[in-house]
Amino acid sequence: MKNKQRPAAHRAVVLLSGGLDSATALYFAKSKGFACFCLVFDYGQRHKREVGAAKKIARAAAVPYKIIKIALPWQGSALLDKRITIPAGHSSKGIPGTYVPGRNIIFLSFALSYA
Repeated sequence: MKNKQRPAAHRAVVLLSGGLDSATALYFAKSKGFACFCLVFDYGQRHKREVGAAKKIARAAAVPYKIIKIALPWQGSALLDKRITIPAGHSSKGIPGTYVPGRNIIFLSFALSYA
C-alpha cells in the first residue's frame, strides 16, 4: 500500500548533504508520508560535488530544496583550507583534519529557524 501525503502539519526539513545518510533520511521521511523540504549547505567545502549530488537527489525525489551559502570564518580544517592536505584513511589520534568546528549545530540552527 502506498503511503499518502500527510497533512501540511506533518512536514520535515531534511539537511541534505549529497551523501548516503542524508539521502536515506530523505527517502525514509517521504516513505512515512512527510512533506519534505531540503536544505543544502554550501559552506565553502572543497568538494563542490557534494552540493551537486544533493541537488540531484532532491530533484530525483521531487522535493523542493534551497541552497544555503554560509562562510565559516575559522581555519584549520582540510575541508575548508586548500593548503591543508585531506588525510587518507582514519586515525585514532586526535581530532581529524577534516573536522569543521560546530558545523552540524550551525546546520541544525538553520533548519530550526527555517522550520
